[in-house]
Amino acid sequence: QVQLMESGGGLVQAGGSLRLSCAASGSIFAINAMAWYRQTPGKQRELVAAITSGGSTNYADSVKGRFTISRDNANNWVYLRMNSLKPEDTAVYYCNAVAGQYFYWGQGTQVTVSS
Repeated sequence: QVQLMESGGGLVQAGGSLRLSCAASGSIFAINAMAWYRQTPGKQRELVAAITSGGSTNYADSVKGRFTISRDNANNWVYLRMNSLKPEDTAVYYCNAVAGQYFYWGQGTQVTVSS
């Protein structure tokens, strides 16, 4: 089992920045990759950014050049730095960990970008 706890969401004006953090605990040795997803009401959860244990990253086209995912393997944290935020980035952001065939999710943190 892996437990994930997000923090860092909030309200920000368009053009501003936020950093989301996710702390992993439990069977962290089994984690292969970690990611951030987001979801708005009535829509499917979508991948925002992902990072493997080796440091390879992948981003949604909508956030490329604005968001940066990073990982602190020693301390079991994953971060999402979000710059140049847009109102359309407003969503609940979820931390995700993949361990073998299992997906684990945090409880989510709200990010609201005002215009």
